[in-house]
Amino acid sequence: MENAAPYQSYAALRIERRGRILTITLDSPPTNMSLEIHRELSTIFADVNRDADTAVVIFTGADKVFSAGGNINRMAERAEKGLHADWLGSLEEAKETLLGLLRCKKPVIARVNGHAMGMGATLATFCDISVMVETAKIADTHVKVGLAAGDGGALLWPTLIGYARARELLLLGETITGAQAAQYGLITRAVPASELDATVNRFAEALASGATAAINGTKIAINAVLRAQLEPFIETHFGIETATYLSADHREAATAFRDKRQPAFTGR
Repeated sequence: MENAAPYQSYAALRIERRGRILTITLDSPPTNMSLEIHRELSTIFADVNRDADTAVVIFTGADKVFSAGGNINRMAERAEKGLHADWLGSLEEAKETLLGLLRCKKPVIARVNGHAMGMGATLATFCDISVMVETAKIADTHVKVGLAAGDGGALLWPTLIGYARARELLLLGETITGAQAAQYGLITRAVPASELDATVNRFAEALASGATAAINGTKIAINAVLRAQLEPFIETHFGIETATYLSADHREAATAFRDKRQPAFTGR
């Protein structure tokens, strides 16, 4: 099926239009975070911002996973072969994705239909409204693969849930349920799987039929504060993450996950 206009150039993301509601689907099972999707995410929200026919975006994953995070095989190959240019390119894509979400004036609703891990957790929590299946799992798992959480939770989660709770989740790479995430204030709402579509559609239709300029202006005002807090630190955070990308612990973690064994960290 061809993507909705004017998004025909996107091959990895599935993009559909219903009236003024645009649905963007991460469609690369089983993880829904292929290299191609990662690349296309870096431009999609800037394109949405220029789309006069779209009032609101629903952002979701295919099948039963929202996004399970990065490609472990590629991560291990990078670490083993020292593919530093590839790493820096992926960081630039991640930066443009996060900035695209923050700068997009259209409301973006995360329909978190399943597990949201790593970059998936970042995407879910950077959206304006996040509705998640209550039994699905969410985690920023950077530390589990020997990386600092530079491009994800460390930027935004302390603002959403406070420093104490954010430290617990990020330093340990803890996994929580959608119900817990809603209780903590990390997402907007957690619902049974049977109620996910109805809840998301109620939000989307209310926004699409509302006073567009007022809604967009309110998002811009809210995000002006977030951008002032976050944008000056993105490069610093990526630098910290890059330092850990070069570590022996990251190489060990990436190869261990690929080989389906427990990593043996050495602190180097």
